[in-house]
Amino acid sequence: MRYLDTCLIDELPILVPDEDAEISRSDIDAEDSGRDESGIMHRFVVRERVMKWVFTYAHLNQEEYNYLKSLTEGKPEFQFSFFGDVYTAYCSNDSAVLRNAITGKYKDFKLTIIEC
Repeated sequence: MRYLDTCLIDELPILVPDEDAEISRSDIDAEDSGRDESGIMHRFVVRERVMKWVFTYAHLNQEEYNYLKSLTEGKPEFQFSFFGDVYTAYCSNDSAVLRNAITGKYKDFKLTIIEC
């Protein structure tokens, strides 16, 4: 397995993804944010620029799949280090499109990590 030692979950490296990480930042609005009857948007921002990372893997064998799952399983939150910056984060989801019963490979696995 090839590890990406610049991206760590609780000091353990993730696997090198097949594509560049998809990185985004977004605001979190309060529940009472929204448009009024005249169409004017009223935003009540709770947090600004919350980080999100998506790592994509075209194919994983059983060992690689189990390793990536083990990094976040049973952890409501963890320390995520991204190129030296450390965040408290959680795994919002991980998913694989298909597991080939013959080869045992998982296809199009995505690991999504969001800053707490």
